[in-house]
Amino acid sequence: MPEAITDRDVVRALRPFVRATGPLLDALRDANLLGLRDREVERDADRGLVDRLWDRLAAVKVPGTAAWARMDVRQRDEFWLNRVGRLVNLVAALPGVGGVLADRLPVQSALGAAGQGLLLSAMAGERGFTSTEDRVRLLAHVLFQREVDGLPVDRRAEDEQTARLTEGLGERSTFRAIGSTVWKLAKVLWKLEDELDKRPQGRLHHQALGMLPVVGVIGDYFGERSALKRVRKDAYAWFATQ
Repeated sequence: MPEAITDRDVVRALRPFVRATGPLLDALRDANLLGLRDREVERDADRGLVDRLWDRLAAVKVPGTAAWARMDVRQRDEFWLNRVGRLVNLVAALPGVGGVLADRLPVQSALGAAGQGLLLSAMAGERGFTSTEDRVRLLAHVLFQREVDGLPVDRRAEDEQTARLTEGLGERSTFRAIGSTVWKLAKVLWKLEDELDKRPQGRLHHQALGMLPVVGVIGDYFGERSALKRVRKDAYAWFATQ
């Protein structure tokens, strides 16, 4: 019989996870794409075509633009949970092509938890929760219903694992890096085994559809999308208590 997973096991897995995602998300959030963040959009009809094109780019609601700088926290949550969320949900759903055979392996739950953890870290960053400790507490609470704080860690092992997780991130585009990072992070969370079943998941009809070969990926995708509603709800409740 396998040993029970302890709070320390959860923290040992989540700390390198959080440290690996933090710089990626913070770089995306703080970007100033081609100076668009500082651009003032003007409504002068006599402006040239190039200027009007730059104005349109600055009005797109993505990190690094003037429109993003004007968005409030809840509006930014929509970007992370919907636009980025669709990407990580798709990555998590891909094993569903195998239907029930894939569901017997923890890889899908690990991918789903990795995507949810990535989005939770992004939401935390929007509210100023930038420390590893705060983000680990948030992820442990929402994903595994655990309250962890002040547990000892092996810094050397953590540094080595974080370095492996972040290797090569700067060589890819941001969204491609997010997709590849989710796969890497899933391997870290895979070690938590049965704890992964505690994470927010889709409804029963999503899970039933997910058991079918080929079309199972559809059920799993919409299940992951549905699960994000609970992720948001539980995260907001946690933020309100801090």
